[in-house]
Amino acid sequence: MLFSMRRILHRRLPFLLGVLVFLLPVYLSAQDSTTIGLKEYIAKIEQAFEIKISYADEDAAGKTISFSSLEDLKTALSSIELQTGLTIKSISKRYYSLYYPNTIAICGKVLDNFAANTIPGATVAVLGTDIALVTDSNGVFNISNAPRDASLQIRYLGFQTKVVPVTNFIGKECPKVLLAEQREQLEEVIVYQFLTPGLVKETDGSFSLNTGELGILPGLIEPDVLQSIQALPGIESVDETVSDINVRGGTNDQNLILWNGIKMYQSGHFFGLISAFNPYLTDKVTVYKNGTPAQYGDGVSSVISMQTQDEIGYTATGGAGFNLISGDVYAHLPLSDNFALQFSARRSTTDFLNTPIYGSFTDKVFQDTEIKNEDNESVDNFIETAENFAFFDVSAKLLYNINPDHKLRLSLIGIDNDLDFIETNTDNNTSSQSFLDQTNVSAGLQYQGQWNNKLTTTANAYFSQYTLDAQNILNNNQQLFQKNRVEERAAKFNINYALSDAWQWQNGFQYMETGITNLSDVTQPPFQSNIIEVIRTFAPYSSFTYTAFENKLIATGGLRANYIINLDTFGADFNTWLLEPRLNLNFKLANYLRAQVMGELKSQTTNQIIDLEQNFLGIEKRRWTLSNQENLPLTQSKQASAGLVYEKNGFHAGVEAFYKEVDGISTRTQGFQNQDQFNGEIGLYRVKGIELLLNKKGENYSSWLSYTYNKNDYTFDSIVPARFPNNLDVRHNITLASTYTLGNLKLGLGLNYRTGKPYTEPDAENPIDNTVFPSKINYAAPNSSRLPEYLRLDGSATYSFKISNSIKADTGISLLNMTNRKNLLNKYYRINEDEEIQSIERISLGITPNASFRIRF
Repeated sequence: MLFSMRRILHRRLPFLLGVLVFLLPVYLSAQDSTTIGLKEYIAKIEQAFEIKISYADEDAAGKTISFSSLEDLKTALSSIELQTGLTIKSISKRYYSLYYPNTIAICGKVLDNFAANTIPGATVAVLGTDIALVTDSNGVFNISNAPRDASLQIRYLGFQTKVVPVTNFIGKECPKVLLAEQREQLEEVIVYQFLTPGLVKETDGSFSLNTGELGILPGLIEPDVLQSIQALPGIESVDETVSDINVRGGTNDQNLILWNGIKMYQSGHFFGLISAFNPYLTDKVTVYKNGTPAQYGDGVSSVISMQTQDEIGYTATGGAGFNLISGDVYAHLPLSDNFALQFSARRSTTDFLNTPIYGSFTDKVFQDTEIKNEDNESVDNFIETAENFAFFDVSAKLLYNINPDHKLRLSLIGIDNDLDFIETNTDNNTSSQSFLDQTNVSAGLQYQGQWNNKLTTTANAYFSQYTLDAQNILNNNQQLFQKNRVEERAAKFNINYALSDAWQWQNGFQYMETGITNLSDVTQPPFQSNIIEVIRTFAPYSSFTYTAFENKLIATGGLRANYIINLDTFGADFNTWLLEPRLNLNFKLANYLRAQVMGELKSQTTNQIIDLEQNFLGIEKRRWTLSNQENLPLTQSKQASAGLVYEKNGFHAGVEAFYKEVDGISTRTQGFQNQDQFNGEIGLYRVKGIELLLNKKGENYSSWLSYTYNKNDYTFDSIVPARFPNNLDVRHNITLASTYTLGNLKLGLGLNYRTGKPYTEPDAENPIDNTVFPSKINYAAPNSSRLPEYLRLDGSATYSFKISNSIKADTGISLLNMTNRKNLLNKYYRINEDEEIQSIERISLGITPNASFRIRF
């Protein structure tokens, strides 16, 4: 045994000696390397090199130095600077000074929180100074004069902002800074994404659409903003347009539509069949049906706020595309680190290209329509029509960052619709020629400031001008001219202050001046009218938001005070104060179950008059007007709602009951086409309703059922009977839809059913009153009849693919009203020259195909 051990030791001895020879210098080096206090180290240097170093005790306190030997003075002094961040200044050959400099040079490298990917283009700002830069292609930044006592704020879109003291970089060679990903929907219990990606119900009861992430919806192959929101319960259009959106039984003029904070008085193309806002630069759309924040005035039915992209990108992005009705182009172009340009442009192809969707649109718009006599026989066989229609829209936005915390934004938009329309009766060789021009031009300037972690401010100012020019020339040389112009100037200042982690305080002030001109000129018989009115509104507002621990309660209470002055040619016509309280409560009842209670008082001063619809061949020709407290009072609303939301494992169930009352409406703004069309009676409407939504989502599919019940009644004291159904009283509305994603292919199919809206028929026993001139129709009780039920099936499909590494493409097809069902949207009556009653029926879109192709980079 002993012999064996000796043998092994003899064989391994050279190896062991080699290891010892290798480790010995390391061991000796480690023994030579010593860590001592800075003061002790300075004393050794002073003794070794016969020098004196002066310093403040607090600068040296607690600091240590690691050294191996004191070979020379230069190396010893450099060790102090490298390891402590202190600076050594030579006063003479023997005397030195040791101190902290006011500024130092630092560098760092920004990566994601897995330390796997660098983040080029991240913004690095030295708080409290004007120093700001972005990281290079490797995520590295260098700052040569960073104040020692300052902190760096490091930000990048999609990641949480991080604040790091400058002292963290001292004595380190470009240390790594890790940014955590920003996840907006951390609280699954209170933020609900449903129906399709990009559509979210927020904690305040509003709905948000992120158009960049918006998935497919039945019948849509492009993210049309005003069409998409009609997928939400309680929002519909009884005439299939985006320019007549009805929210909980309200008319379209009761919606406040904002684009980058600018109030828009025109929202559609092709008389409301297409949204006038480019969806590819629209970043977010927010819809409030109730519980509106105090900063918003106007819009007694809803607020629809659209915001375009607001961050400066680091690479150019854009795209272009076309469908069977128009073509468009858009881009976001960074011109420097703090300056960028966005623009979009779209133009119709309708004036030189006849497509199936154009044919379907024109059939719907220019239907005066199928005119029938008392025996239900068509009488328009001798009518020939010819139209020339075109539209375009352009928008631009300049983005300038003064520094990372203070920003300027300038927004511009222009919308135009032009129509020439000729109708000829070949039987008697008479004709009518109509011209219609709609334009909206707006500009707005916005300032955003973040003063510290608690205080942010915004300031907005805008100018908006809407013009409608209409001209109708008859064969007998009678000419009718109408002009409607809206000019609005507004300014708004808003302050948000975080009182604590739980309390937020918002204050602000809004000033708005709205002037509206209504001009009418008839040649035979001669008649002229030119009405100019101006209203000025001064509105301070304030609100508090409280968020309890773990979001068990989120409560917002606010108050808006409107001081309204109406001016006519001779000065002030009326002035009044209106107080508008707002309440929004969201609280947890149980796991996965929350309740929401909301209420608000609101008012508005602008309305749309809808009269003489049979002129201009029945096409949309609404005129804006102002409240004057005489024939059109201020419109005021009060609304309350309560609801429950349950969401777990991809299943969403929500139910909400509401009550809404809107006072100060006129029969001239409600679209009456019966005996009450021109009388201008003043009244109110009340809506009671329930909205239900069931949605089940899987990894690649989403199916939903929504149901809305509304009981919507007018009350006009001067009409007999005083109470009767609202023109928009659609009692039941059901949608059943599903979407499916298979790789790059997306499919959508949806069925919409609703009961018919009310209308008024002529009196069955005595339909015509011949005792007056001209003769007029004797009607039955207002809205005592109903149109047939409405049913429409829509489908759509889109496919995405790559053309190259930097260019992507999308193509899609859609089919509206796949069964080609003729849904009756409206029906009214008139008397012809032979004193016969004719009925005019407005029919829905027939089967309407569309196709699109787009590229994006």
